[in-house]
Amino acid sequence: MLITIPDSQPSKELSLSAYYQQVRQLSEQICQPLEIEDYVVQSMPDASPIKWHLAHTAWFFETFILVPYFQGYSVFHPKYDYLLNSYYESLGERVAAAQRGTLSRPTVAEVYRYRAYVDEVMQSFIAENLGNSELESLIIIALHHEQQHQEFLFTNIKHIFGNNPLRPVYKPDLPTPNPASVGKQLDWLDYPAQLYEIGHDGEGFAFDNEQPRHRVYLQDYQLASRLVTNGEYLEFIQAGGYNNPDYWLSEGWKTARYQNWKAPLYWEQIDGDWWLMTLGGMRPLNENEPVCHVSFYEADAYARWAGKRLPTEAEWEIATTNVPVEGNLLESGMLHPAPATENTQPDQLFGDVWEWTNSTHQPYPGYRLEAGIVGEYNGKLMCNRLVLRGGSCVTPLSHIRPTYRNFYPPSTRWQFTGIRLADTC
Repeated sequence: MLITIPDSQPSKELSLSAYYQQVRQLSEQICQPLEIEDYVVQSMPDASPIKWHLAHTAWFFETFILVPYFQGYSVFHPKYDYLLNSYYESLGERVAAAQRGTLSRPTVAEVYRYRAYVDEVMQSFIAENLGNSELESLIIIALHHEQQHQEFLFTNIKHIFGNNPLRPVYKPDLPTPNPASVGKQLDWLDYPAQLYEIGHDGEGFAFDNEQPRHRVYLQDYQLASRLVTNGEYLEFIQAGGYNNPDYWLSEGWKTARYQNWKAPLYWEQIDGDWWLMTLGGMRPLNENEPVCHVSFYEADAYARWAGKRLPTEAEWEIATTNVPVEGNLLESGMLHPAPATENTQPDQLFGDVWEWTNSTHQPYPGYRLEAGIVGEYNGKLMCNRLVLRGGSCVTPLSHIRPTYRNFYPPSTRWQFTGIRLADTC
């Protein structure tokens, strides 16, 4: 499943072409274990059908690259702009997100034909535009867009299966951490008060919301050496954390009451013991694994109960200085968070779970909303969302970096989201 551009290639053309093929093929590989019925289910408004993700990512290449830049290109179907547009107002009306699961057509077979049609033309387009930096940059954006949807494929598959009383298994041979492994001690790492710089430095790919690089002043703070575990979160549950409004933001308390939250998503008590649903099926709760599938509201409530807080995104990013971008990411094949190791300090910054921060998704100082697709991609979503950092166990290695700003509404639980604590010195 590794997605990388090979270190040594005969030409830049082959490198970009290989990268394109690897990313596009992985989306289809992710879907190989599915039955045809699995492709069409929409288990909630935020989780589009699997076939929609496969078609939408092809539509992205077609609409933003081939139609405007490849002379003589003929669209696969004239109605796909209406069916596959996600939220781009500049492209006009579209099927409401919550209604995508009501459409039986296009069929899954037609979606795969559509992908093959776009891929064939894109390979010719890449060859003909070698050296055109503007178009190559647009292709790279489209590939990272597809990698985002690869995460959606995993999270949506898990939500579809997790809502099914039969508890279907996506991949029965996933590796399982040793449940008896000794938990890593939680230490506190000190960071001094001073002026720092955060944000993308211009080297390599980054989305617009990661820029510009700018200075921030941080007070003395501490960051936990690892993620919060299932066992630690279980203590919060057993202490009545879901029944005490003192720990919760008012909107979080209201949401938890309305949604009847009693534990993280996919936790289930069976004969008095806690189990959880994974992409490898139902498993007994491993108390040393990072807690996963918690909302910002739950993460914040746990932090208050523990007498700590969530980090800001600047505090999190500063902690990545001199830390290699590696961890339990998609390439590990686990597709599930794993217990911390004793190898690095801090541990688990990359992979395992997206880490909630206490920072809202706002523009950095000096940010300018760009025209067209780039501006609509992130810039118009800078409202009512919290920033998450670090990637998860279903994030491709070539997609993550220290400056990456993911963002979701605070009630989100279906993503692989978890908790790292911080404290003020």
